Amino acid sequence: MTHEKIDHPAHYNVGNIEVIDAIEDWGLGFHLGNAVKYIARAGRKDPAKTEEDLKEVVWYIERFIKKGV
Repeated sequence: MTHEKIDHPAHYNVGNIEVIDAIEDWGLGFHLGNAVKYIARAGRKDPAKTEEDLKEVVWYIERFIKKGV
């Protein structure tokens, strides 16, 4: 496994901003950070799992709301 697959995976590096940088800069925390991560990679890591990635987004947001935003 190459360093880039761990440190800068291609499916999180689209455009000018790496997803982890946005999550940290915006102070999103675990649940919202993961929602953004799955939005960013939907259809990019594995196009066959786009719907699964988007369901993960919904799951993390619903869990965040249930915790009492």
